[in-house]
Amino acid sequence: MKARLTTAVMASAVALGVALATPASAKVEGDTIILGSAISFTGKYSTNGIHAKNGYELGVKKINEAGGVTVGGKKYKLKVQYYDDESTPLRTAQLLERLVNQDGVKYFLGPYSSATTKAAAPIMEKYKVPMVEAEGASRSLFNKGYKYLFAVLSTSEQYLASSIALAAEIAEKNGKKASDVKVAMAFENDPFSLDVRAGVLEDMEKYGMKAVIDDKMPRDLNDISATLTKVKALKPDLLVLSGHSKGAATAARQIKELQIDTPMIAMTHCEAAKITSKFGEATNDILCPTQWAETLSYKDDLFGTAADYDKLFKATYEGYKNVPYQSAQATAAVQVWADAFERANSFDVEKVRDAIAATDMQTFYGAVKFSEAGNNIAKPMVLRQIQNGEYNVVAPSKWASHPVNWPRKAPSN
Repeated sequence: MKARLTTAVMASAVALGVALATPASAKVEGDTIILGSAISFTGKYSTNGIHAKNGYELGVKKINEAGGVTVGGKKYKLKVQYYDDESTPLRTAQLLERLVNQDGVKYFLGPYSSATTKAAAPIMEKYKVPMVEAEGASRSLFNKGYKYLFAVLSTSEQYLASSIALAAEIAEKNGKKASDVKVAMAFENDPFSLDVRAGVLEDMEKYGMKAVIDDKMPRDLNDISATLTKVKALKPDLLVLSGHSKGAATAARQIKELQIDTPMIAMTHCEAAKITSKFGEATNDILCPTQWAETLSYKDDLFGTAADYDKLFKATYEGYKNVPYQSAQATAAVQVWADAFERANSFDVEKVRDAIAATDMQTFYGAVKFSEAGNNIAKPMVLRQIQNGEYNVVAPSKWASHPVNWPRKAPSN
């Protein structure tokens, strides 16, 4: 029976979050290995928190159906114990303390967002328990010397930088200088989006581009019309935006309402915000960075190809026209845990931590290999464009499945 995206998520979270037995040296009960996660089922990150949970659960389901993981010659299944962190970093930290101290969990999957992952990382270091995370991309997570935090995703400064290179390439094809490209920017004031902005600025500097608008989105992410009014007046060549799912939905809605005719627009979290189903043709030709796409040539023995994963996810969870990369990378994090347990051949936390650090594997989501800092150094970001309601990879050119549409066709009401 297909799982449904409903408000019943909270009920299932509570059921999964019930405290288990007395803490042990590692959280293994009978033939089940318990992974813990404090993640957002409510609050502003709830949409992506649920996407991530679905990815975790599909990874667990598939691994268990394939026989689980083998440690010491015995087969074990995986299970995730969740608590709702309400999209609040302080709550994330509190719940992780609870998972360690009251529930005895020693192995962790990450929360959703860089802000909550920043709250999680010191807890992992304090108790010397490893976390494989899939949703905290801020590069500032990986310059603190953490030894127990590992991330399967590419870091945030890479997210929209490819749009700068693409804008430069298009300008030069049209007889202009890359330095002539005028850029407008609007970013949420959170660690992830500010790192995205930093990456954009670094690449703009390479090409000598100037920002004609550099705005912060309002805290509630409900209205960016002030920025878009300036965009209409100043007519930039490229508009870049980042505000997680809520910011993406607001931006897509108001771009439609205000009929913004900027020839190139790039924003994060397009798929997770489901902007194509919400705003239809008005989203055509918007560029969307992604950690993963079903057209890429990644594959593994468990899920098969990226396209196979895409089909399985849609068959498992109703309501998805496009599989968010947040779900795919969450599944990959579970695969890293399964692989590490088998290579460690032990439940000793330090041995398992060292096995995670030595990860070098191919998955349907891409290659996973961690630097000493804990970030994945083996997988690139790609840029997709919404073309007639479909998300098609257009950059970098080596990964492109379709040519880019330029200039973007302005929406009409």
